[in-house]
Amino acid sequence: MSESSAGAHRSPVDDDRWEPFPEFVMPRVEPRVVVKADLLPAVTILSTAGLLGIPLGWLWSLMAPAEHVRIITAVGDRAPLELESWHRFDDLGIYTVMSIGVGLLIGAVVWLLRERRGPVALIAAAAGSTLASWLGMQIGSAFATAHYKLDSSPALGAVIAQAPVLESSWVLVAAPMATALVYLLLASWNSHDDLGRRLG
Repeated sequence: MSESSAGAHRSPVDDDRWEPFPEFVMPRVEPRVVVKADLLPAVTILSTAGLLGIPLGWLWSLMAPAEHVRIITAVGDRAPLELESWHRFDDLGIYTVMSIGVGLLIGAVVWLLRERRGPVALIAAAAGSTLASWLGMQIGSAFATAHYKLDSSPALGAVIAQAPVLESSWVLVAAPMATALVYLLLASWNSHDDLGRRLG
């Protein structure tokens, strides 16, 4: 038998040139944004976060300094004492810092809800922070007015303490910005495609 005929009848098993097995790759499922399943928890997040406005306003009414004014007319017109008008800025600054703290707290706590992580929870947390800040303004102003309520009409020339006020509504953006910032920072540090929802 010739070498050509022997090579023609050679079994593939005898061939020393093995072809490598194809590499097995696990199919990758792209995570999708869950909306419907997160709507009800989002409402819970929004309402619960909004309730933080009550202690926020109460604490602000205790911490914010009053503005001392002098009664200058018989009808009760008031004029602030020297440097006392700066307390209006102090009132706004204190509330802004407290709102940022509340926003950071809301963002961190909502992030711990692993099974609900995603844009829906983020939007609900930011909306809840805004609600808490707005409610805190209303509650805080009401508490402050009650703290410095006058029992009788002050006499001409008397110096009285005037309740602290929040004169700018721009303070409402502090809490949701802090919430979104801490939530997005935590999401950027997460190594899971679905932010770890499957591990919840």
